[in-house]
Amino acid sequence: MIINNGKKLVGACIFGQSGGPTSVINASAYGVIRTALDADCITKVYGAAHGIKGVLNDVLYDMGKEDAYELRLLLNTPSSELGSCRYKIADPDVDDTDYKRILEIFKKYDVRYFFYNGGNDSMDTCNKISRYMEKVGYECRVMGVPKTIDNDLFGTDHCPGFGSAAKFIATSCMEISKDTNVYDTQMVTIVEIMGRHAGWLTASAALAAEFGCGSGPDLIYLPERDFDLSRFADDLMQLLKKKNNALVAVSEGLHYADGTFVSEAKTSGTDGFGHAQLGGLATRLADYVKTELGVKKVRGIELSLLQRSAAHIASAVDVDEAFNAGKAAVEAAIAGETGKMVAFRRDNSNGLYKCDTVLLNLSSVANYEKKVPQEWINDDGNNVTADFISYVLPLIQGEPDIPRENSLPRYARLKKIKATVE
Repeated sequence: MIINNGKKLVGACIFGQSGGPTSVINASAYGVIRTALDADCITKVYGAAHGIKGVLNDVLYDMGKEDAYELRLLLNTPSSELGSCRYKIADPDVDDTDYKRILEIFKKYDVRYFFYNGGNDSMDTCNKISRYMEKVGYECRVMGVPKTIDNDLFGTDHCPGFGSAAKFIATSCMEISKDTNVYDTQMVTIVEIMGRHAGWLTASAALAAEFGCGSGPDLIYLPERDFDLSRFADDLMQLLKKKNNALVAVSEGLHYADGTFVSEAKTSGTDGFGHAQLGGLATRLADYVKTELGVKKVRGIELSLLQRSAAHIASAVDVDEAFNAGKAAVEAAIAGETGKMVAFRRDNSNGLYKCDTVLLNLSSVANYEKKVPQEWINDDGNNVTADFISYVLPLIQGEPDIPRENSLPRYARLKKIKATVE
């Protein structure tokens, strides 16, 4: 990774986690925390409780008081160990209330480095804080650390968290497919997979058909294409003429041509950023197949939170890259970079998978979405092409060495000692 040379800046750092958890987000946390603790120019390492809300509420943990072994266990601990949030801060040019408070906390703890680990909305938060600190003349190097199972962060080849979620989805679909084909009576199983506007995770179900003895999913529908219910019915009934059992993978964000979500639960609420809380799609489609198409045995399965918390089947590649993203963010900040996000650049020039970290301007990443390329979706809009398989396969490789107690995973047990000003 090429970084700029800058003056040595001495001060404390804050690390925060934001948005939906992943099975490897704590590996990035460990990359940031361990690298920062080992840096002679970073005087204190603080973890923010529940992301930016921990900064605003002055609830910080002194990471230097944690046991080194427990910190290392973060490599294989799922979810956001420091707590997460979905808090949208205003544009600083419109309302700078939160920013004044953040600056107050930064000054109180002599914070000169801020690392924020999250997805699209988190990078927006990171970018706004970076702009504000520059505007008021407070030197603080702000870096974004990528995270999202949705794999929709703009500018990076892929995101930490995606590979492990894709591996879980592929494995689960292989297992479900085996169960679907147990009986010789007609049965349809519909699996709902996360993804509001980008279908990367749902597309990953194709790995099950590619490497699971050709057992399905038979049909895959992504939000990158408008969903047509009658076309879906035709696809399914044509399939059932050839075989008794069918497995269908659908993205939670499927929508009709007019933009409305197929999910009946789309009006159940929104998160802090105004996004619809989706769910219930598999049940809705299963009911349609049963009542309107006359298939007697139909199951709807929603993988839900299992997709982002399945550290037991994480990808070793994903764990390593998540750690390296955190480590690279600290190294870049120490070298003088600010207002950047760590991203991944793939190099397949020698026929082997190789991934390097690069830096992108936060302003070029925030609030943009990366979607599955249209050319990676088949002409019928009900499956993906071999190009997608080639893209995702390297990201699910390897099994991390997970410490265990009594044959169960041993996760980090942090003391979370609140920080004080000495």
